Amino acid sequence: MPIPPIAPYPMPLPSEVTDNRVSWTVEPHRAALLVHDMQRYFLSAYDTDRDPAATLISNIARLRAHCHELGIPVVYTRQPGDQHPSRRGILADLWGTGMSSGPDTEVVAELEPDARDIQVTKWRYSAFQRTDLRELLGFHQRDQLLVTGVYAHMGCMLSAADAFMSDVCPFLVLDATADFSRDEHLMALNYTARRCGAVLSTDQLVEQLDRATEPC
Repeated sequence: MPIPPIAPYPMPLPSEVTDNRVSWTVEPHRAALLVHDMQRYFLSAYDTDRDPAATLISNIARLRAHCHELGIPVVYTRQPGDQHPSRRGILADLWGTGMSSGPDTEVVAELEPDARDIQVTKWRYSAFQRTDLRELLGFHQRDQLLVTGVYAHMGCMLSAADAFMSDVCPFLVLDATADFSRDEHLMALNYTARRCGAVLSTDQLVEQLDRATEPC
């Protein structure tokens, strides 16, 4: 069951998202960046020269570079190819056997991880399920998670909710995520803002990071 083509749509604007219920501020010494499922298999459904994919990739690259400069850990999730049925489980009932091993599993070239980045093998929608992400955040003494990637209303939103339930403050980046449709994207943003985290734009996130590192 391949993912059907996703029609281009304009990125949501901050003005379209409900106000955050929390007043959290990103702090570099507490934060980690999550680059969620930015593999060729998932991005192949988009026209990557048009929004939302073009802005998605550009903003994640910007955030990743900024996090590297500030010493903020960058964590990639990657689903494996050719999953055994015992691993795939009931996910197959909705999405079939998933991707094959090979090029589909690679992260898109613009965001290819390097030796500084952490890679987590992911098995379910949430990046916390059946992974050691909680332990990694604990090891690095991080309790804020900046969530980027695809798809906003599935893995990104549920990873944010799982973070919240683990006392890790999630920040879902509205223009560094993308979805099957603009409506589903907005649903994920509004749910997060109302129920389990904060929603920020890339500009807002960078501004907060820079303000926190300015000398007194």
